[in-house]
Parts: sequence; C-alpha cells; structure tokens
Amino acid sequence: MKRLLLALLVFAFAPFAHAQDASTAVPASPEQVKLSYAPIVKKVAPAVVNIYTRRTVQNRGMQMMFNDPLFEQFFNGFAPMRKRVEQSLGSGFIIDTHGLIVTNAHVIKDAEEIMVVLTDGREYAAKSVLVDTPSDIGLLRVDTKGVDLPVAVLASSDALEVGDLVLAIGNPFGVGQTVTSGIVSAVARSNTDINDFDFFIQTDAAINPGNSGGPLVAMDGTVIGVNSAIYSRSGGSLGIGFAVPSEMVRAVIAAEKSGQVSTRGVKRPWLGFVAQTMTSDIANSLGFSHPQGALVSDIVAGGPADDAGLKRGDVIIAINDRPLRDAEELRFRIATLAMGESASLKVKRQDGEETLTFTATPPAEIPARDAVTVTGANPLDGATVINVSPAVIEDMDIAGQNDGVVVQAIRKGSTAARVGLEIGDGIIAVGDRKVSDTRKLQSLLDPRANPRGWVITIRRQGRDQTVILR
Repeated sequence: MKRLLLALLVFAFAPFAHAQDASTAVPASPEQVKLSYAPIVKKVAPAVVNIYTRRTVQNRGMQMMFNDPLFEQFFNGFAPMRKRVEQSLGSGFIIDTHGLIVTNAHVIKDAEEIMVVLTDGREYAAKSVLVDTPSDIGLLRVDTKGVDLPVAVLASSDALEVGDLVLAIGNPFGVGQTVTSGIVSAVARSNTDINDFDFFIQTDAAINPGNSGGPLVAMDGTVIGVNSAIYSRSGGSLGIGFAVPSEMVRAVIAAEKSGQVSTRGVKRPWLGFVAQTMTSDIANSLGFSHPQGALVSDIVAGGPADDAGLKRGDVIIAINDRPLRDAEELRFRIATLAMGESASLKVKRQDGEETLTFTATPPAEIPARDAVTVTGANPLDGATVINVSPAVIEDMDIAGQNDGVVVQAIRKGSTAARVGLEIGDGIIAVGDRKVSDTRKLQSLLDPRANPRGWVITIRRQGRDQTVILR
C-alpha cells in the first residue's frame, strides 16, 4: 500500500516537475533552502552611508492675506520672520574611493552642516558639491585624508524588466542601515510630479523616510537607481516607491566633472521644441495602432531641433534606436546627453519614417540679458531685471514665461523688496503697455507717465496677477 501511494504521488506531481525549469524549481536540498541576499548586501552595504543635516529655516509669525507678500503693503501690521533649526536624515552611497557620494538633492539642499556616517562607524563632515534640483540628485564630497573608501558600482537601468528582484538600502526613520527587498513594479513611470523629468523606476521594496538618496540594487550587486520618493497616506511605505534611474545619476556626475553646472544644478541640452504625449484619439487620427512616442507641437526657429530638421506634426517614436513610450521619456533621454553629443531621432511623418540627428547644445542667449537695475521713485526701485531667453528660462526655472523681462536680483531694503517682489517674477505689463525688454520697462516706469500710481502685471510661477501700487 505504501509503495502504491508513493507511486501515485510521484505520478501526480510529475507534470508539475516537468513544467518547472531549473531556475524556478522548488528547493531540492538544504543548500538551496539557504539561498540568501547576504552576498549582495555584503558587496554594496559598506558603500552606503547615513546622512545627517542641519539647516536654519524661516517662517512668518502670522499668515498674511492670501499668503502673498505683494499684499503686505495694504496692511499696517508687521509679521516678523522666526528662525528655527531643522534636522533631517537621509541616505547615500559612495561612488569613488576618494569620497564622492550620491544622494538626493532634497536631502542636502540648503543644509548648513552635513555629517556622513559609514556602516563601520566612521564619521566625516561633508561638503555639498552639486544640488541638481530638476533631477533631485545631489553630490557630496568628504575628505578621506588619503584613505580609500568602499564604493558602489553604477550600472545601466535600461535592461531592467518588470518583475526583476531588487534591494533598497538606507536609513529609514534613523534606525540604522536597513535592507528591504522587492521587485521592479514598473519602469519608465511618469505622471508622478516628483521632479522635472518625471521618469522613474517603481518598486515595492519598502522605502520609508530616511531612505531618500539610498541605492536601489540589482541582483548582480550594482546600483541601478536612487530611491527618491514614495506614495503614502501615512508617511510609511505602502509598497509604491520611486527611484531615479542610474542613467540620470551618471549624467549628473559627468556634468559635475566637466564643469557643466549652473546655480540650479546641471546645464542641460536645449530642446528647442515642444512635444506632447500621444493620446488614443491622436494615435487613431495619425494611423497608429496604439499611443506611442511624442508628438511635436512647436519648434523654436534656429534651435537644435530646427537644425535637425524636426517639424511640427512629427511623431518621435525612438531615440538612439530605443522606442519611446511618451514625451516624458523623450525629455529624460535628451537630458542625459552631454553637450555636443548627438542622438538619432526616428520620426514618423505622413510620407513615412525618417531618422534625424539631434545635437545637444546649450540654451541660446537670444536676446541678450541686458541687465538693468531699476532706480527712481517707482515700486520696482532696487530690482535688477534681465531679458528672457532660452538660457534664462533654464537658469532660473521660469517655465511659463517665454519673453519679456524677469527679476534677477533685489537689493536688500529697497522699495522692490518692501513691496514683496521676488526673484523670478516676470514683469509683464505696466498699465496696459506690454514690457518687451529691460529698456522698455525703464521708460514705462517714468513717474510723469504714472501720476496716479502704477498698475503692474506680474507673472509668478506661471500665474499672472495685477497689483495697484501708489
């Protein structure tokens, strides 16, 4: 009977055993049961650091009307600025033996003191090398006094597939270095509104506050992303985490080494065109079986896209032979190009497909900035304004204003400072007269032309507001 039962069991499981291949088989020995991520962790963990920062933040003691400084002039009260010291924590990883460390920009931005702690307890005071806000990647450097540090190895994330196993290493909630495991839940995740490029690896490996800046690690022990954000209703992990792909990290490191940096971070190539993600309706109207690629809706004359031969109505379906999912991926891929580097764009037109060569070039300084510091009996006295150009839009991050003038600096204690003008504000019009350039603004602010005061239209963060000043 026992022999018969055993034979039946073997017969019953035989098809299952045949269906399984060696890579997915049930463990057949004690050695296989003991399979562990420990070798991967031992390889990477020594290069992962805890980051502690201190910064001073200022807040007003009371809320002004609409929380807008431009309205302060209508109130006699004064809301003093109050200072407080804010401490925060994050993670990072060392990528060269001499002490260059990758983390998130938001971990180290505006930090006055930065301390880095290695897994073996060594502590270093760190200096911020680069804070690239658009990509949320930051670089730190520590003085090792000639001692080589353990390093993590960056690898391409382009080969990642949904379902691949990954590890997240960091310092969640300050409890100390912690390793969590999961899978790649999605690649090329967009529509997150986390950073300017909106192109992420999504994972269900547990990521919590303090993990920011730590590495996302593949099964070969290489780093393929930087853990940056989570979707959460409680502040804890819900299994939806986002990591910046390693391609962007490499681009930021290369830009820092070559000196291609600005006050905002990395100097990136000028697109010179506007593209939008394809919808089902647009795809159907253009003869696509499904939405793919990016539809070009506008071209800047004389820009790199114009030079490449790109036209309105083109659908860019691939870059460097890599199929494009949407406009966000296109912007991401171009942002990772080095200045002077070329990329092939495969475009679909009514008359067929064509491959164009796009060369990465810096944003143009056209028109010239022509900086002017406003003086005289007017509300903008003390403000330095410059003409808007593609280079200024990039440097100052003033998307939404393509021409006219923008405030570059404000003298402390000046009239412009007292009325609440801010750096980055666009001056759109004085009265009903449009401001075309800095010289035009000067002439429009003549007190003789405004005997009853000024009606000034200001563009702030893409929204226009008209203020009456007397």
